[in-house]
This record gives sequence, C-alpha cells and structure tokens, in this order.
Amino acid sequence: MADLKESEANQAPAEVPVKEQTPDIKEKAPKPRKRTGQQAGALRTRAAKSAPQASSSKAVASPTVPTARRIYSEKERAQKLGEIEKQIGRGESIKAAVQKAGISEQTYYQWKKAAGQTTQSDELKDLVKLEEENARLKKLLANRLRNENAELRKKLGLA
Repeated sequence: MADLKESEANQAPAEVPVKEQTPDIKEKAPKPRKRTGQQAGALRTRAAKSAPQASSSKAVASPTVPTARRIYSEKERAQKLGEIEKQIGRGESIKAAVQKAGISEQTYYQWKKAAGQTTQSDELKDLVKLEEENARLKKLLANRLRNENAELRKKLGLA
C-alpha cells in the first residue's frame, strides 16, 4: 500500500489541470445590484403568480400593483382634501379616507401642508386688504364728523 502511494506521488501528472494553466489574474466578480421598485414589484408579482392558488374558503390579499403616477391640479387637490376632511369628520380613519380618495397618506400630508401654506398667505393678503380698507373708512368717517361738527358750531354761533 505504501508503495502505491509513493509511486503515485512520484509520478508527474500527464495533464495539467485547467486552473494551473491560466495566469494568476484576479477577475472582479460583478457586484450584486439593488433592485429598483419596478424590478422588486415584478419579482413579487411573479412570485404571487407562481404560488399555489389558495382554496376559495381562504381570503387572499392581492398584491398591490403600482399604478401610474397622476398629476392633480390645484382644484382637484382641494376637492380630494375636502372629501377626506369630510370623511374624517364623520369619524372615519385617515388611512381609510385617503384610500377611498385614491392617494397615499404621504401625498395627503404633503397636499395638506401645501394647502395650509397657501391659505395662510391668502389669509394674510386678505387681512392686509381689510386693514387698508379699514384705514380708508376711518379717514372718511373722521372727515364727515369734522364737517358736521363745523356746521353745528356755525349754527350755534360758537365758531
């Protein structure tokens, strides 16, 4: 036995393995990339399609399919915010009201914040206009009262 092992060890291999023939160059392996939202969603939907179908007695939540992004006008935003506020006023949760409106909670809060800022600036403009009108009316009233006072003094002979 020992003789067989020694004879095998002394013999040079006739063929050189492939690894020994290649030069010692380190090749960089490609880094795994993070999946984007669409790719991850596609994987989820593929996994959902390949999963075995549940029996009709069990309720299965369907995977959420991302919808196309929509840009709403200011008027549409105000309408949706109004609808949501009405539903919240009726005692419905914000999450449910926002879902019924067809927007995300983050979108709701962003729109609400933006609407709050514009209404504050609109209120400020209205307040400035009212103050200007108030000052104008005060001057007008003061002039009328001076004129009436002057007429009364003339009639009474105090002037």
